Amino acid sequence: MPAPAAVLTGLGSWLPTKVLDNHEIAARLDTSDEWIRTRTGIRERRVAGPDESTVDLAVGAGREALAGGKADAVVLATSTPDQPCPASAPQVAARLGLGTAAAFDVNAVCSGFVYALATAAGFIAGGLAERVLVIGADTFTTLIDPGDRTTVPIFGDGAGAVLLRAGDAGEPGAFGPFDLHSEGEHAELLWVEAGGARKRLSDTPADRFLAMQGTAVFRHACARMAESSRTVLDRAGWMVGDVDRFVGHQANIRILQATAKQLGMPADAVVANIDRVGNTSAASIPLALADARADGTLVPGHRVLLSAFGAGLTWGSTVLRWPDLGQL
Repeated sequence: MPAPAAVLTGLGSWLPTKVLDNHEIAARLDTSDEWIRTRTGIRERRVAGPDESTVDLAVGAGREALAGGKADAVVLATSTPDQPCPASAPQVAARLGLGTAAAFDVNAVCSGFVYALATAAGFIAGGLAERVLVIGADTFTTLIDPGDRTTVPIFGDGAGAVLLRAGDAGEPGAFGPFDLHSEGEHAELLWVEAGGARKRLSDTPADRFLAMQGTAVFRHACARMAESSRTVLDRAGWMVGDVDRFVGHQANIRILQATAKQLGMPADAVVANIDRVGNTSAASIPLALADARADGTLVPGHRVLLSAFGAGLTWGSTVLRWPDLGQL
């Protein structure tokens, strides 16, 4: 008997209340609304306030995805946990009333949601859980230098979640196959240097902010997402033309467009909500899925390709046929 597949059965999202638009950023930094929009596609983003943490956002998205149901395990994709130790996922599970469910964090930064999906699928295939809650949540603005005109316009905060159940690989909503990779030798292209065991915050406080080599990251992101996408499509037996919707990590609209072009995919297949939320790191793909479902961009039967790229460097992809989620 084949191992059970991880099937999408719930979807949720949660955003901070504060909206930060380009004009507010331009008023204090040497930039403009036009400059930000033309280079990133972003008009506004959400920013967590002092009373909103990663766990808070994750709980909000998780509650929506559960819709009153239960899960045997929680996998939280985040690179901005509420504290370095312990992991944030057990706190999320406790606040959601999931008792002693297995709960842990996955840190693959912007690729974290795809990595977490693959991990959850492994739990289900191995019989460790029947229902797994996968959450991507980040408050990445806490890692940004408020005076850096390069990174401030890009990042926002948020959380998105999916509930997975054990099911059949051939049914709508089943995730897989998966493709995951990393290149640690390029870690310095996109990283926060201080705050861990290698370099203490107290020694170099300025290094607690994100440093990014944008041009190199752009080049790697497009190439790796396209390469990974081709791999999962081949494993799934799909042609590029079979894909109805491409939901990539919402890092930059030009990265999404360039990746789609490399794949030979039409522009109208690209799902994008980056204009409203910015780059929300591990939360970006589930937030985009939730928005696309809400506005009718995603409908039951659509063949969907997911692909992400992030710091590490890490990247990965998967596919599914969009299911009927009813009135969630």
